[in-house]
Amino acid sequence: MALADPVRRRIIARLSRGPATVNELAEPFEITKQAVSKHIQVLEQAGLVTRTRDAQRRPVHLDAAALEALTEWIDRYRLIHEQQFRALDALLATERGRRAAPSAGGTTPAGTQEDAES
Repeated sequence: MALADPVRRRIIARLSRGPATVNELAEPFEITKQAVSKHIQVLEQAGLVTRTRDAQRRPVHLDAAALEALTEWIDRYRLIHEQQFRALDALLATERGRRAAPSAGGTTPAGTQEDAES
C-alpha cells in the first residue's frame, strides 16, 4: 500500500538521492505540505523512511535495507506472475492453433465476431 501512490513513489525516488526535509520533498508537488507529511507518515508506518532531528531541521531518510527487502519480495511475486502469464499465453496460442487448423472436411470452422477481431 505504501508504494501504491505515485506521490509516495516519487518521494522514495527523491530520498534515494539523500535525506530531505518535508519542505524540500513538497517542492515538486502541487499539494500542501500537510499532504506530503501524511504521505511521509504512511512511508514511516511501512518502515521505508525515518525522521531525525538536526537542530531546527527534521530530515527524512530512506531506509535502504527495508526498500531492498520490499524489492526482493516484489521481484519474487513478479516472477511467479510472469510464469503464470507465459503459461496462459502458451495455452491461448494452442487454442488459437486448434481453431485455425482446417477441419476434416478441408474447411475452417466459422469464427465468431470475437475470433475475427483477435
